[in-house]
Amino acid sequence: MAKYRFHKVAAVAVLVAFAIWMGTGKFSSVGSASEEGDSKKASEKQAADTGAVIRTVAVIEPPRISHARAIRISGLTQADKRVVITTRTSGIIKDLPIKQGDHIKAGQLIMRLDSEEKPAAVETARQLVIQREAELEAARQLSKTGTLAKLQLTTAVSALAQAQSQLETAQAELQRTNIVAPFDGVVDAISVEIGSSVQQGAEVAVMLSLDPMIVKGEVSERDLSHIALRDNADVQLVNGSTAQGTLRYISREATEATRTYKVEIAIPNPQDTIAAGMTAELTLRSVPVDAVALPRSVVTLSASGDLGIRAVDESNKVVFYPIDLVDDTPAGLLLAGIPAGTRVIMAGQDLVKEGDEVKPVQADPALLKRLTQDAAGTL
Repeated sequence: MAKYRFHKVAAVAVLVAFAIWMGTGKFSSVGSASEEGDSKKASEKQAADTGAVIRTVAVIEPPRISHARAIRISGLTQADKRVVITTRTSGIIKDLPIKQGDHIKAGQLIMRLDSEEKPAAVETARQLVIQREAELEAARQLSKTGTLAKLQLTTAVSALAQAQSQLETAQAELQRTNIVAPFDGVVDAISVEIGSSVQQGAEVAVMLSLDPMIVKGEVSERDLSHIALRDNADVQLVNGSTAQGTLRYISREATEATRTYKVEIAIPNPQDTIAAGMTAELTLRSVPVDAVALPRSVVTLSASGDLGIRAVDESNKVVFYPIDLVDDTPAGLLLAGIPAGTRVIMAGQDLVKEGDEVKPVQADPALLKRLTQDAAGTL
């Protein structure tokens, strides 16, 4: 009974104490106060993070050099001249003194047809000319004495002219049986054999002139203004060999599909060591421009997506300069469009944006030394 009363009294006491605590309302502010404090601290931290934090960036004033702009395009080697030699008359092949791969000179015999009656026709025409010349001379003598009418003298002159025309025709027909080389070159293909019969216009051989060798390619419309006739060009062939040539032709009309312009590079090839039809990489060299040497890692994008570099101005504010790629060398990039005295950001350029205030510090001196050496090596 006593035990039961104790429990009852304890329960009543707890109930009264809980009621008093509920009446104070203190329980409703304990968690809220903690959350408000945490929120305030987070807000203060966020405000500090998003405030005007001055970042430290490494800068350098890159070395400047005068360097010829390099425009690299793909190309294909082609013969300077290519001709398909055909017959000028029909007949039987009597002589074929050439074979594939022969180097021949202009005017050298390529093929001779059996002339058959053509030499006889020439001789007949020649004798007729001699006869007509004698008749004209006799007519002139008679005309001087007044025993020959003037009309008959005119007829004799006309007869001689006709005979001379017949002789020239016969000689031309005889010459058509001989086919000679139109220029110095190499015989690339032969399509006939001795003894075979050919018709007028039949293909006999293909001749190539390989000196100079021509490399053809196409440049973009953006690069067109940077090249000119007689500019130097470097050529690297697919087999690894290299050569130097001269820009000899620039098309003035763009290819409709690609909006590019055809160019031709002439390469000396006296020994015919460079074959036609080889893939090549062309590097056109234009007039030297003022450029700076920088590593590839400094190139970044602006907010609008332009390719360039970030630098620090006199007020230690970040500025952006679009770049003009002059050359891409193994040592790094050569860029134009960067003003003299510019302090280029070498580290931290992607953590800042245009207009930010920064604390510039000099980059590693060894980097400047290396850039200077690399720039000197490109000259």
